[in-house]
Amino acid sequence: MAQQEELNVMKNSSCSSSSPSEDSNPCPICLGPVIQLSYLDKCFHKFCYKCILQWTKVVASKQSCPSPSVKCPMCKTENFSIIHGYDGCSFQKHYINQDSGDSFILSSSHKYRLQCYYTEPGFLNDIFDVSRYWKSCKYLQPNCWLESWLRREIQALMQEENVDIIMHHILGLIKSLMRLERRGQTITSEAKQREFQETISDAARPFLAGRTDRFVIEVELFLASGLNIEAYDAVCMQRLGWSAHGVTTEAAAEELAVHRPVIPYLHIFDDFDSND
Repeated sequence: MAQQEELNVMKNSSCSSSSPSEDSNPCPICLGPVIQLSYLDKCFHKFCYKCILQWTKVVASKQSCPSPSVKCPMCKTENFSIIHGYDGCSFQKHYINQDSGDSFILSSSHKYRLQCYYTEPGFLNDIFDVSRYWKSCKYLQPNCWLESWLRREIQALMQEENVDIIMHHILGLIKSLMRLERRGQTITSEAKQREFQETISDAARPFLAGRTDRFVIEVELFLASGLNIEAYDAVCMQRLGWSAHGVTTEAAAEELAVHRPVIPYLHIFDDFDSND
């Protein structure tokens, strides 16, 4: 009976999700179109299979004794398995914390950066002038903090520790793009920026999926800031009204009224903050 109910729910959801506008119902975790549609077995909330699987691993890594269930990041219902691989008449189940192995534990810095991706993308535009960065050719100046910043950014987004291959690939592309100007090639700042955005987007999309476009924006903002990681973080948190990673202060209420972060109603960050 339970299996038939699951089949019926998945069949109805599969039909509704096959409409042309998939972006209208994005994955609540990555905010992109749902890839490898999956469901939690009790509440039937939908996620990318990779996103919800990684989320269960992150939650398990914070527990001294991994539980056979996990709370849905949207409604906090206890679920015991992830339903995926639906082909119209059957499906597969991944049971929570079964062969979970070692998981990467996010630091408070990683959590803060991950939460930034749920805010409005333009909240730093009046502080760091990205257009001027390109027009003044400041991109020709090397940034000694970029490698460390990229590593932390990709670790936070992928929730994996070993991302050096991806980081060095993207870093190499950035350095290569910046060196083109030194070979005497004439190119407008707008064309240079567009080339940068398209190249980095193409390189990052296979790994970052729905967060790719925002990642490119964040890379440009960090480069345009000219700040080291600590100073950049301080500016971000001050603008968002966070006195510490993810903590909002009353003194920042007026600032937030103008630059209010838009964060989905998820319990992800409640769980993150509870065991720091």
